[in-house]
Amino acid sequence: MIRSLLTCVALIAVPGATMAQSAAERLNDFPTAARADYVFGCMAANGQSRQMLERCSCSIDEIASILTYEAYLEAETVLSMRRVGGERMSFFKSSAMAEGIVAELRRAQAEAEVVCF
Repeated sequence: MIRSLLTCVALIAVPGATMAQSAAERLNDFPTAARADYVFGCMAANGQSRQMLERCSCSIDEIASILTYEAYLEAETVLSMRRVGGERMSFFKSSAMAEGIVAELRRAQAEAEVVCF
């Protein structure tokens, strides 16, 4: 909420510069290490070939064009927490909010699969 308010204030204060910066930031939103981690995992699951390197790289680029890094990180966190046992982790397994977060990632992954594979 505060971040949204700050973004709106920034857009009003300096519309041209902020919008250009936002577009550039959006295109380069994912850190290189996060992209590489995704590609390594994708290649481990699909094969260690040059063709898979290209497809997996395409896949994370497509996901990055759909989701912000923050949304991607939230979904990855929810998925990671689902693997942990215990009563406290049930929130990540059953809440509507957690389901929505993961659903967005799954949608982006499905679109990336159609485009890249």
